[in-house]
Amino acid sequence: MFDLSSWLDLPLIWGFIIATAVFLYVLLDGFDLGCGILFPFAPTDSCRNKIMNSIAPFWDGNETWLVLGGGGLFAAFPVAYAILMPAFYLPVIFMLAGLILRGVAFEFRFKTSGKDRRIWDISFHAGSLTATFMQGVILGNFVQGVEVSNRSFAGGPLDWANGFAFVTGVSLVFGYALIGATWLIWKCDDETQIWAKRVANYVFVFVAGAMGIVSLCMPFIDDKISAFWFTTPNIFYLLPFPVLTCIAFLWLWKSLHSDNDVQPFILTIFIFLMGYAGIGISLYPWLVPFSFTVWDAAAASTSQSLLLVGTVMFLPLILAYTAYSYYVFRGKTHDKSLY
Repeated sequence: MFDLSSWLDLPLIWGFIIATAVFLYVLLDGFDLGCGILFPFAPTDSCRNKIMNSIAPFWDGNETWLVLGGGGLFAAFPVAYAILMPAFYLPVIFMLAGLILRGVAFEFRFKTSGKDRRIWDISFHAGSLTATFMQGVILGNFVQGVEVSNRSFAGGPLDWANGFAFVTGVSLVFGYALIGATWLIWKCDDETQIWAKRVANYVFVFVAGAMGIVSLCMPFIDDKISAFWFTTPNIFYLLPFPVLTCIAFLWLWKSLHSDNDVQPFILTIFIFLMGYAGIGISLYPWLVPFSFTVWDAAAASTSQSLLLVGTVMFLPLILAYTAYSYYVFRGKTHDKSLY
């Protein structure tokens, strides 16, 4: 049988691959969901056209990473998939419904005008908002952990509807709005860029506050997290994470009041990375907090070996065509409908 487990820690590698795929989804689909959240507040129809055109070449490709994350979890960690999916059935269904609605609205908006276009504008916003909020709810529930009994979800169908999850849902809405606004600062000019800077300055305050609230709540979710962060020598090793995040926030605030178009987006990516890394190291090595580690939930080593070979072959291709698409469609966006 084909098995790489004697040379590689396959569950750890697959945990890293899935975590990376999820982060790339949050980053790449995050800015176009953020554009959808901000969409109806744009000052003119020309600005809305620019927003649509700025994400038109990328939005569907960005969701590749959601498929890789979900599919990878199913194939490489079937125990975790069997526990987490029943726990999150309703928010996942709502999230997918939102993504479908925004996809349909995106296509139909380019083919309508007048009052009909307004309907699809609202649908695009509603789908983006719903998908984002539900992603935040899923994240909040994942961080808290779910009730598990005999390798199965043992909670109720509405356990996901709780205060902390709603806080993370609202926080992610503001987070995506910020990354969407900084994307528009980079990709647009004139009135749209001025408006995006104004929005980014406004949303910045909510993102900083929300990130602070979630960070303060994290150590109280489980004693293991608290002990991990606030015992020596860990506290000294982990101190750079909050320090660098604070520096990035201050730098972002300064860059939003400068003429640099790219820097705000790069700094927002860095802030997202620091927040994601903070959650990741807080929950390591749990894949189903706080019941199953990556090793407990892993599929057979032969299955993970075969999956890894296929991933090593095709993942570079996905990264290459993604990077190439961003290269081809570089530069500022205009409001002409060429989709």
